[in-house]
Amino acid sequence: MRKRILAPVSAALLTAALLVAAGNQSAHAADTLLSQGKPALASSLENGESPAVAAFDGRADTRWGSQWADPQWLRVDLGATATISQVVLQWETAYAKAFQIQTSPDGNNWTSVYSTTTATGGSQTLSVSGSGRYVRMYGTQRGTTYGYSLYEFKVYGTSTVTPPPTDGPGYVHASPPVTGVVPSTAIPPATNPPVTHREFQANCSVSRSNLNDDPIVFPNLPGASHSHTFMGNRTTNAHSTLASLQAGGTSCVTPGDRTGYWMPTLLNGDQAVQPEGPQVIYYKSGVIDYRSVRPFPPGLRYVVGSPTATQEEFRNAPGAVEGYECGNSAFNWDIPANCPAGTQLNVRYQAPSCWNGIHLDSPDHKSHMAYPVNGVCPVSHPVAVPMIEFKMAWPVSGNLANVRFSSGRGFSFHYDVYNVWEPPILAALVRHCINGGLQCNPRGFDQYKPERGAALNENYQLP
Repeated sequence: MRKRILAPVSAALLTAALLVAAGNQSAHAADTLLSQGKPALASSLENGESPAVAAFDGRADTRWGSQWADPQWLRVDLGATATISQVVLQWETAYAKAFQIQTSPDGNNWTSVYSTTTATGGSQTLSVSGSGRYVRMYGTQRGTTYGYSLYEFKVYGTSTVTPPPTDGPGYVHASPPVTGVVPSTAIPPATNPPVTHREFQANCSVSRSNLNDDPIVFPNLPGASHSHTFMGNRTTNAHSTLASLQAGGTSCVTPGDRTGYWMPTLLNGDQAVQPEGPQVIYYKSGVIDYRSVRPFPPGLRYVVGSPTATQEEFRNAPGAVEGYECGNSAFNWDIPANCPAGTQLNVRYQAPSCWNGIHLDSPDHKSHMAYPVNGVCPVSHPVAVPMIEFKMAWPVSGNLANVRFSSGRGFSFHYDVYNVWEPPILAALVRHCINGGLQCNPRGFDQYKPERGAALNENYQLP
C-alpha cells in the first residue's frame, strides 16, 4: 500500500500557492485571516502523520491528511464567535469531491454554509455567509482512492465578540501568568500496553462540616452562604487565604495536599449527613493530549456547577458524568426517591480543565476556566490543567424523599476547589501519572503497571 508522507512541494506549486494567498488577501482586504495558528482537530490522521494543525500553519509544504474512508472532517477553533465571509481550500492530489463547509457556536451543533458534490480539487476560494466560533470541512465523498488532504484551510471574516475584561474587582492575577501556550491538538502515539487511564487520586475525608462559609464566593463574610461540608484543609473558613491554607493541616491521605474542597451539605430531613471515610477526588486529563497537562498554580480557585442549575442544565452540563447512583440505579439527574437498603448515594461530577493562564480567580469564579471542546482546550483558555472529578458517597438508603442538599434539589450540587498542593508533589504526580498515562493511587502507583514505580514513597512524600 502506498505510504504518503510529508514532503516539500515543488517551487512552482509553492509560488502558485503564495500567489493565490496574496490574491485572496488583496481581494478581501477588509476581512481578517482568522484561522492561521489556531487549534485544529480532525476526524482521523493518515498513518498518524499529517496533523490537523498543518492545514492552519500558513505553509504550503505541510498538509493534513485523513485515513482512506468517508466521511472525514477537519475543524478549527477561531477562539471567539466570528462572521465568516470566505474560505480558501488548497487541496493536495487527494481532494474532496463532495463536502460541506460548516460553522458551529460550540463545536457540537453544525450549520452548513456551503455544499458541493462536484468539486475538482486544486485551490478553491469559496464565498460564504455565516457565523460561528468553529469552522470545519466535512467531506462525504473522496475524489480519489486516497483520503482527504489539505495543504491549507483558510477562514476569513471579522470577529464579532469583544474580548472579556481582564482586570477589576473580583480578578486575582497569577504571578507570573502563563503565556504563549497554544492548545495541543496532538494525538499521543499508541503504546504497548495501551494507555487507558491518565489519572491519580486524592483521597480526602471530611475536615469541617455544617459551616455556612465560602471563602471563594463570600470571602470575609462568615455565615453568608448555605451550609458546606469541607474536605482537605482543616482550617478552611470565610477568611481563608492562600497563606492561611498553606499553614493549615489536611484530612487528605497525602500530606502535601492542603487544598480546600467543599460542597453543599447533604440533609436527610433536618439532619446533616456526612460522607464516611476518605472520598475519591480524581485528578485526570480532560484533553486528548494528556502529555500537555500542567500542574495547577498555587492559589487557583474556582466553582464547579451551580446551586441555581435546573435539572436540564445539570444533566447536560459538561461536568456531569453519571449523575446519581445507588445500587443498580444510575444516571439519575436528581436524588432518587429510593435506594436499596444498605447502599450509599453516589454522585460523580467533573470540573473544567482549561485555564486562561492569567487569573487565579474571576468575578463569577468560573470564567477563567473552561471545558475542553472535543478534547482540545479553546484558544481563550489554552493551558491544560488536571480535570478534577468528585466521586462522593453518602450513607443514606431506603426512602430518600426527605434527602436534599443545603443548596436545594439534587441538581443544585456543585463544589469549590482552592488549590493548596505543595508544588513539587503535585508536579511529580501530574508528570508521573497524568503525563505518563497511568491509573494511579494517591502515591502515584499503578497496580496494573507496577514496573513503572511510584511518584511518592510510603509516607506520600517525594522519595
